[in-house]
Amino acid sequence: MRSALTAERVRTDVDVVARAGLDLESFLAESLASIGRAVPHLAACMGTVDPASLLLTGTLKFGDLHGRDEHDHEWGLLEYGGREETAFLELAHRAVPAVAVRATDPASVRLNEFMLPRYNYADELRLVMRSRGQVWGMVAMFRGPDDAPFSHDETALMASLSETMSIGMRLGLLSRLSEAPDMAPCGPAVVVVGPDDQISSMSAGAGDRLAELKISAHQTEPTGIVASLVGSARRFARGEVSHPPSTRVRARSGMWLVMHASPMSGRDGHVGDVVITIDEARPPEIVPLVVAAFDLTEREREVTEKVLRGLDTREIASALHLSTYTVQDHLKSVFEKASVRSRRELVSRIYFDQYVPRMGTEVGHTGWYA
Repeated sequence: MRSALTAERVRTDVDVVARAGLDLESFLAESLASIGRAVPHLAACMGTVDPASLLLTGTLKFGDLHGRDEHDHEWGLLEYGGREETAFLELAHRAVPAVAVRATDPASVRLNEFMLPRYNYADELRLVMRSRGQVWGMVAMFRGPDDAPFSHDETALMASLSETMSIGMRLGLLSRLSEAPDMAPCGPAVVVVGPDDQISSMSAGAGDRLAELKISAHQTEPTGIVASLVGSARRFARGEVSHPPSTRVRARSGMWLVMHASPMSGRDGHVGDVVITIDEARPPEIVPLVVAAFDLTEREREVTEKVLRGLDTREIASALHLSTYTVQDHLKSVFEKASVRSRRELVSRIYFDQYVPRMGTEVGHTGWYA
């Protein structure tokens, strides 16, 4: 009875924190502190992902993992470069969004060959934070060899928190939209990762871009976000996935960046290099992500799309075969979810300060603002 009451209290606490409009770090720290009362653990790593690609866009670590980044590149290559039944890419599409894994399971290369020898973690509980079929984040919690394994009830509790925590992830993303980026555009940057999974060369400006992703320009290992792209690009090269990977990342400065990775092959038959391009994201790349974060219905998204194209209420009604009153009802709902009061504020909130100040300025040879 006591454990059931604790679990219910955790659900209530996490729901309150998720809807408080906190930034991501505050939301994750507070929710994890509450979860720890019902699901004790030695350490946890929480990651944000691009819902379109499920690639990593950032991580926060707690407990024994706090401040430990020395093996991030290995984890990214293993997690995204291989295929394991309990990998986040697999878990994202399962009916139950949580799973517990023990190192005694010989099928788990991740635990037996990575987590156990490097961190002495023998038990892992994984959760994807999912709402309306879209994944906004993931968390892995760990216990040591002498600890009791995560139980069925603990796994079920985490699964029940999936949608609630996705709300906190979405609102955490939206909480930063009003921030004007303090980094000047510098054009696309290129990073080349060799067959040994080390950064072999970079273009001018790549160091600044990597620094914005909290990656040292002087290191040779592609940690975190970069490693997930490299691993995915290698899977694409092997024909295991149909598209080269890309992801949209909110940089430390507040600027949105888009990253693409593609395997390379030389005329001499040399293979194994992966080239990663990092550039400022354009509105068409970011608008779908921001609109999805508002958690709009399909019809509300259609109405919002028409608003962004400059159509008035009558034109939207005609295009969608709706009455003007129905369009106005949808707009009212959109305004409430986006925390705005008018179409003008809606457009500004979606395009945010990264783009609006440059409208009307000189356009460069690429067709983008110079």
